[in-house]
Amino acid sequence: MFTGAFWKAAFERAVKTFAQTLASLIVADAASLLTADWVTYLSVSGMAAVVSLLTSVGSGAATGGGPSLTNVEVTGDGPARRDQEAP
Repeated sequence: MFTGAFWKAAFERAVKTFAQTLASLIVADAASLLTADWVTYLSVSGMAAVVSLLTSVGSGAATGGGPSLTNVEVTGDGPARRDQEAP
């Protein structure tokens, strides 16, 4: 579970979560970029990224593979997906 491929996939998920949370906060608050409460936005987005990493670690421990509970993401460690098994 703790391979380079696992961490690469987990950090990619965390970065995406950070960006999605930040964009959602800006849109939901209807703030302009110059008057936005950046400290709050960045801290909430950072916490969402940390939760994403912890979820990936929990998923990896549960499945013995990648950071996804469904094993959709194949990281090279752990069991192969059903649609990728040899016939």
